[in-house]
Amino acid sequence: MKRIMTLALAAGMLFGAATGARAIDFRASGEWLFGFGAGEGSLLQSYRDGNGNRIKDTEDIFNAGQRIRLQLDAVASESLSGTVFFEIGDQFWGRNAEGAALGADGNNVIKVKNAYLDWLVPNTDLRFRMGLQGITLPNAAGGSAIMDGDAAGVVASYQFNENVGLTALWMRPLNDNYNGVDADGQPYGNGYTNYLDNMDLFALTLPLTFDGVELTPWVMLGFQGRNTRFNEGGVETADGALGFTLPGYYPDFNGLALGETSKAYGSMFWAGLPVTLSLWDPLNIEFDINYGYVEAMGRYDVIKRGVDLRRGSSQRQGWLVKALVEYKMDWGTPGIFGWYASGDDGSVKNGSERLPSIAGAGNFTSFIGDGNLAWGTLSTGGYDMNLTYAGTWGVGLQLADMSFVEDLKHTFRIAYWGGTNSPSMVKYMNNAASWNTGAYNQDGPYLTTNDGLLEFNLVNSYQIYENLEANLELGYIVNMIDRDTWRHSTYNTGYYSKQDAWKAQLILAYTF
Repeated sequence: MKRIMTLALAAGMLFGAATGARAIDFRASGEWLFGFGAGEGSLLQSYRDGNGNRIKDTEDIFNAGQRIRLQLDAVASESLSGTVFFEIGDQFWGRNAEGAALGADGNNVIKVKNAYLDWLVPNTDLRFRMGLQGITLPNAAGGSAIMDGDAAGVVASYQFNENVGLTALWMRPLNDNYNGVDADGQPYGNGYTNYLDNMDLFALTLPLTFDGVELTPWVMLGFQGRNTRFNEGGVETADGALGFTLPGYYPDFNGLALGETSKAYGSMFWAGLPVTLSLWDPLNIEFDINYGYVEAMGRYDVIKRGVDLRRGSSQRQGWLVKALVEYKMDWGTPGIFGWYASGDDGSVKNGSERLPSIAGAGNFTSFIGDGNLAWGTLSTGGYDMNLTYAGTWGVGLQLADMSFVEDLKHTFRIAYWGGTNSPSMVKYMNNAASWNTGAYNQDGPYLTTNDGLLEFNLVNSYQIYENLEANLELGYIVNMIDRDTWRHSTYNTGYYSKQDAWKAQLILAYTF
């Protein structure tokens, strides 16, 4: 009898669940990416480290890999829905840890990229999204230099009329990651795990839309605990580590540990004004202005040329302007783009003058940037991760979406990159590797006013089927880094060998 009652109860629960499920519309979408890339992503062929050892570029010339994303929406109505977004990847073929090697098909890592709830307050136009979600701050002309990534938070939006809206945001990208030690593994903050290590950001945006004119002024205020800085740049998301470029070291400085601070929390502030003008269609004009400030949270000693000590500040503030002008024609869209960002002034005592950011994703170009599929199998020195344009200026020409054959499009770009950082900053850096990689500063290459890069992009996309695209990208970077400037780094001993960078990658993208 007990067994019969148990079976009946289980059947009732199953029937109830099935009945409730009929009111929910489940919608699935996703993408499969398969990539094959060859090239040389490093701008540095070899250099000497602090011990006098010669370090060579050892990146693979060819890689193959894949990435899978699956999104499931549970839609109750236009007023209520839930979304979960899974990712499997990036898997490079042959790496055992990623389940892509022979006999290693059980090691795939499935990550939750997004998981959020959308709902509308009854009888109002106030909409909420809460949970782990993609957050991109308003931007124009070249993508967001401040924040374009995944973070947990709450977004509230309200549309007053067809011209005016308002969005409020709270997100917490960091909390409970501190393990009680500083960056050098020494006890810090009384050794309390997860103590004063949260970062909270609050933003307001005001979308304004008129005939041919769109602008969205926005501001963001933030606070970070004094132990937050020991986790910046190391918090994993489905897209990789959030690339914080906040208080802390300059890129690859020969510095000692970041000192203690009596402040429990430090303040952060950003503001932006993106504007799009399409009233003269087919002429399109975009420009964007950004400013950011992060309060100093401790000082540190920096070794100058291996001998002298300088006391450095972890404060960081800077600005950026960028613009795009393009004219749409029947065969394609020619355009010109450019940007200018503040750079370091040569003194470590007053902090950094480069724009701080959370997770930038600049997309003017596709080699030193995110201007294509934002994914590939070739290592490019970290340039296409968290690009913020900080400490650089540039100008470029593009011919976008050229099409002479049905279902086949081409985009060609040429861009010159210059630096706005003082050449005297080099004497605080370990070696020439400092300008070669974004791994230290999360901004892209560190360029002084004596340095330059010339980038070429050719992106070709062919629509094989409605849901299947072949994307072939070719890129080349002419390396014009100034040799005499970088010979003065702390341990470089006058030796490094630079090289041009190039890549060729083919990606097959299936989306549904």
